This record gives sequence, structure tokens and C-alpha cells, in this order.
Amino acid sequence: MSALAAAVAAVAVAAAVTMTVTALIARRQRRVVVVDVAWGVALALSAAAAAVVGAAAARGDLLRAIAVAALVAVWGLRLSWHIHRRSGVGEDPRYEQLLGGPLAEVGMAVAVRKVFLVQGAAVCLVALPVAVGAVLQIEYWPVLVVGCLVWTVGMIFEAVGDAQLAAYRSKPRDARPPVLDSGLWRYTRHPNYFGDACVWWGIWLASAAASGWLAGLATVIAPVTMTWFLVHVTGARLLEERMMQRPAYRVYAARTSMFIPMKPRGSERLHGPR
Repeated sequence: MSALAAAVAAVAVAAAVTMTVTALIARRQRRVVVVDVAWGVALALSAAAAAVVGAAAARGDLLRAIAVAALVAVWGLRLSWHIHRRSGVGEDPRYEQLLGGPLAEVGMAVAVRKVFLVQGAAVCLVALPVAVGAVLQIEYWPVLVVGCLVWTVGMIFEAVGDAQLAAYRSKPRDARPPVLDSGLWRYTRHPNYFGDACVWWGIWLASAAASGWLAGLATVIAPVTMTWFLVHVTGARLLEERMMQRPAYRVYAARTSMFIPMKPRGSERLHGPR
């Protein structure tokens, strides 16, 4: 087996093991939403597995592989811990809609087919640049540096955006504006999703793209897919379907960029109906 095939296989095994354990936890808790916590852990373990294969094969740049695995781990473990802390009890309505009913009614077979297999495959796709970079040498050092900078920007947006949202939610409803429209949220309605996308574009640059144009071209589907899902499928658009029911949010949305941070259109703060 070639080093690249071994790295991809290691990523697949890490994803499969993580999703299997998560499925067992979901069956015990009778809720599928626990997979959200497992997402970051699965990618962190996948990156670590790819780095181990690269080191064993002595094919790639070991320091770069370790550094990329560390970047993924910092992002993934922070995200998983953040989701775990804010998760309550019961099922997320999104998953009940996806499954066609509560887990206790539809059964684990449906959950495995519609959630855990899909999430495992998504982990393999997103981690593909990491697997490629783990077994290749660096050709473009400036691209590696740019990738780390993009990752840093993404982490700042994601972590600071989450912290600002948590601080906003901690205030009594009558003591806070109807919509969070300050800090990073003044420039984008979804700074955490934008940060998430930046993180994975940075990982792609630092791992695959820095290894050569062919490696970058062959794996660009990973950050493109991640960004597409964050904007149009599981992220911003899905959340906005619910948020747009609030009059204040529609006012906020009319002057604030949905995804890419931009200067707001107008400067008035929201004090109207919720």
C-alpha cells in the first residue's frame, strides 16, 4: 500500500471508529445531536492518524504534518468542547426532521444511514488535504505561511464570535438588544461559520496546496464542500430560516452581510420589536 493510500485509510478508520462510538452514545442517550460534539473530535483524530502514517512512511515533512495535526486538534477540540457546554437535553429539531421522527421511533438503522455514515464520509472528505499533506514534501513555503495566517483569522472569528454570542445570551432578555449586532456580529451575521470556513481553507493551503499545485487542485473539493455546507446546507441558511421569523432580525439582516465580513449598511442599532 502506498503512503498516500495508507494515510487516507487511516483517516477513514479514525472517522469510522469515532462515528461508531458516537452512535453507541446516541443509542444510549436516545438523541442523535451528540454527533455535533463528535465532529471536531473525529477530524482531530483523523489528522493525528494521517500524521502518524506520514511519520511511519518517512515520506512527508514530519514537522509540517505535526503542525497541521495540531492546528486541526486546536480547532476541533475547542469546537467540540464549546458545543458540549452549550448542549442541553433532548433532540435537536433539525435531526428529528432529518430522521423523520424521534430516534426512539425511527430506530438506529435509520440514524446510522442518514447521520453517522454521512458524517463519517464528510470527515473523510474534509480531512483529505490533511492526508495528502502528511505524505508529501513542502514545495511552496509561502503558501504554508499564508495557510497558517488564514487559519488564525478563522480561529479568531470562530472563538471570539462564539464568546460574544455567549455573553449576549447570558444577559436578561430585557437588558439586551433584540439581536446581537455588535462586535464581529456587526460585520457578519455568522462570524463563527465564516471562521470555520477560513480554518479549513487555511488547513488546505498549509497541507495540500503547499505540497504543490497538483495536490492542491486534487483536494480543493474539501474546503469548497465545507464552505458550501456552512453557507447553504447545515449552517447559515438553515439557521436563518428560523431567525427571519423575528422582525428585528430581518432589519439586522437587511444591513449586515450574511457571511463575508463587510461594513454594515447604515449605523443604527436595533431597539425595536423582537
